[in-house]
Amino acid sequence: MATVIRPTDALTRDALAVLQPGFTGTTAPDWLLRRLDEGLACVALFGRNVHSPEQLAALTGQLHGVRDELLIAIDEEGGDVTRLEVRGGSSFPGNLALGAVDDTALTRDVARELGRRLADCGINLNWAPSADVNSNPANPVIGVRSFGADPALVARHTAAYVEGLQSAGVAACTKHFPGHGDTAVDSHHDLPRITADLTTLRERELVPFRAAVAAGTRAVMSAHILLPALDPERPATLSPGTLHGLLRAPATEGGLGFDGLIVTDGIEMRAISATYGIERGSVLALAAGADAICVGGGLADEDTVLRLRDALVRAVREGELPEERLADAAARVRALAHWTRVAGAAEGAAPAPGIGLTAARRALRLTSATPHQPLTTPAYVAAFTPLANIAVGDETPWGVAAELTRLLPGTETATVGAEDAAAGTGPLVDTLLTAAGDRPIVAVVRDLHRHPWMADALRALLTARPHTAVVEMGVPQAPPRGTPHLATHGAARICAQAAAEALTGQAS
Repeated sequence: MATVIRPTDALTRDALAVLQPGFTGTTAPDWLLRRLDEGLACVALFGRNVHSPEQLAALTGQLHGVRDELLIAIDEEGGDVTRLEVRGGSSFPGNLALGAVDDTALTRDVARELGRRLADCGINLNWAPSADVNSNPANPVIGVRSFGADPALVARHTAAYVEGLQSAGVAACTKHFPGHGDTAVDSHHDLPRITADLTTLRERELVPFRAAVAAGTRAVMSAHILLPALDPERPATLSPGTLHGLLRAPATEGGLGFDGLIVTDGIEMRAISATYGIERGSVLALAAGADAICVGGGLADEDTVLRLRDALVRAVREGELPEERLADAAARVRALAHWTRVAGAAEGAAPAPGIGLTAARRALRLTSATPHQPLTTPAYVAAFTPLANIAVGDETPWGVAAELTRLLPGTETATVGAEDAAAGTGPLVDTLLTAAGDRPIVAVVRDLHRHPWMADALRALLTARPHTAVVEMGVPQAPPRGTPHLATHGAARICAQAAAEALTGQAS
């Protein structure tokens, strides 16, 4: 017989408080507003909820009108992962670009301006920064989202980002603990396994998270990854030894001593949902030490919220989840909501509208085997396009074509995918050369080192047209080729703008 749950009792309010659900639409649905009245203390926003800054501010105002101390969360890393500018591309370069510059003051300023824009829109919790050390070049989900492959560099920029973001009154949620950088599997699709020993984890993965905790990060997001050195059976999100025994434990016991909010990565991701299911996964995460359950990237309806609420309440009533653990988690959520209200009432950050372009220009790296002549006539852009990972999404445009067209009207572009190269590089290159005619060719690639089809096609194109310019908008791991070769360290719109300036010799 199903447990009868009273929607106003303390247990149910606590169960609702620990959820971070999403929804569809650009205004709040009635069911969401009702649940806010019943105890829901956080709402998650995604690109589908954003149309314009004005609309977003109205939406968050509607939500805060129902519940004053409310966390409104978003996944706004800047760079490739943007929700504020999901349809046009970000005005901020991402972590890899900031790491390439390696100026912590610049990273702090970029994060502060990003935080200011979030705060202006009524958002007070950002699931950023990524503190993952990108130690595996084949990583399909982190890549340019990391500050780099050196733990010390990642640590100092993670700390600077946390400080900058929180100085604008927006809580940072440092992710993906204990580190998603040494994987070749995307946890959106499957459960990654990291085989590094505990010494390696402490000297590599954990270094940036220690820096984030020392910098005062208000939240940490767990990763759906299996690390046998920490827990041979359960992924980090569900592992008491990882969350309670490592992240929470004091330094005297070998832990990080973190006392803020622990948030799970999306509980509907297949690394959890395909093995445990979202209800069971949520119960295990809370029992392991998580305080908030992120859900709504793919599941964004009232039924999901009610299923998770009821699963947590049943787990308490059946003795599987201690009531004190749920109450503690809910109290941490409410405490962070209170902090954001107080921090948001402080004097706001001064606007720095040009900081994103400044950073993108400084991150640009140009090499050329022969002297490069700036483009002065319309170009032909061949955009070699891999499948986007889920964190980035396929809504956000990338590449240099739009920015080159703005500077050189008449520029055209062709999108080239793996299926186009499958028939052979010869026919593909012939098609590109015919379409380009006498126009200069700009080849745009993304993580060339991870895509053999892309590398083969580019090699054939450069053989046929040696003076083709190449723009790498992913991790510049492959040897530079092309005249010139530009590495932007990310595919944000602002990185494309910096690249287009360099190709044409024109300032925007």
